[in-house]
Amino acid sequence: MKASRHGKWYWRLDYLGFSVGCAAAWAVIWILLATLASTNTVHTMGYVFLGWVIGWTTATIARVVYPAPRWTLITQERRDQVSGG
Repeated sequence: MKASRHGKWYWRLDYLGFSVGCAAAWAVIWILLATLASTNTVHTMGYVFLGWVIGWTTATIARVVYPAPRWTLITQERRDQVSGG
C-alpha cells in the first residue's frame, strides 16, 4: 500500500485497477446477456450481480475501516534500510 510521510492511506492503485477491470467485465457480461440470453437468465444474473456488488462493497468498507498491518506503513526507503538492501 502506498503511504504518505504523514501515515495517511491513499486508494490502492491495484485495487482501483481491479475495480475498473471488474466494471469492464460486468459491462461485457451485461451486453452479452442483453443480446443473447433469455429473460429468465437475465433475472438470475441480476441476483448474481447483486451478490457480487454486496461483496465488493463490504470489502471496500473493510479496507477503509480496518487498519493495515504495521509493515505496510513503512515506506520503500525504510523497508530497504531494514532489509539491508
